[in-house]
Amino acid sequence: MSENEQSGFKVCLIMGFPVKNSKSPAMHMAAYKALGIDQEFIFLPAEVKPEGLEEAINSARKLNIKGVSVTMPYKQSVLKYLDVLDDDAEEIGAVNTIVNDEGELVGYNTDWVGAITALEKKTNLNGKKVAVIGAGGAARAIVFGLVKKEATVKIFNRSKEKAASLARDFDVDFAGLEEINQLSHFDIIINATSMGMNDDQSPIDKELINEHHIVFDVVYTPKETRLIRDAKEKGAEVVYGYEMLLYQGVEQFKLYTKYEAPVREMEQALLAQL
Repeated sequence: MSENEQSGFKVCLIMGFPVKNSKSPAMHMAAYKALGIDQEFIFLPAEVKPEGLEEAINSARKLNIKGVSVTMPYKQSVLKYLDVLDDDAEEIGAVNTIVNDEGELVGYNTDWVGAITALEKKTNLNGKKVAVIGAGGAARAIVFGLVKKEATVKIFNRSKEKAASLARDFDVDFAGLEEINQLSHFDIIINATSMGMNDDQSPIDKELINEHHIVFDVVYTPKETRLIRDAKEKGAEVVYGYEMLLYQGVEQFKLYTKYEAPVREMEQALLAQL
């Protein structure tokens, strides 16, 4: 019997560097409380430096940690320490969720579900023209989901080479940021970069946004980024970054606990943290 089983708790972690400002523990703990399983499950932050990632994953296996939420900068580097990847995670090439199935570590990606669920609250994605700004891990998950929903995608990125690489993986179009003035031709604009997280900046000029756009910013701290404020001023519909965080967390919760997630309580807990 593992130490965690002896203590009576099934432990879940969020693992990253840094994680001190993560909103996930409060969101998951609120869900446990809402369902009355907070004496069964506990969700904790685990700050892991890059040189300690392999040891941390091996320890999670040995200590029977039930689930691990993987955040920056480990969504791709963690792959080599897992036993199995589900089909979506394998195609995306990144993992944000690990389930410990009796010592076998299974990797999933719920980021794409979070993004697509948030977007589908606003519109049917089939046939929509979508501009994705960025070509990193968040962009990979989002582009995967958009292609799955049969949207028409074009990636814009500062490094055209990186945009080209991502575009090849999912058979979509790409361009450098010097072509960003094309945005008026799109239905949806998505910022999949971290711009706006630690500064009051937007990846695009406000004049490129119009009232026909849906604008989605994956940055959730602050809740109202410069891009979101600009979009609202121009009369566009907006999708907040916290919505992606919420819905990817809902999918994680199901994988970790096998219970349906109390979405309203998770959202309230998340908003209280922002």
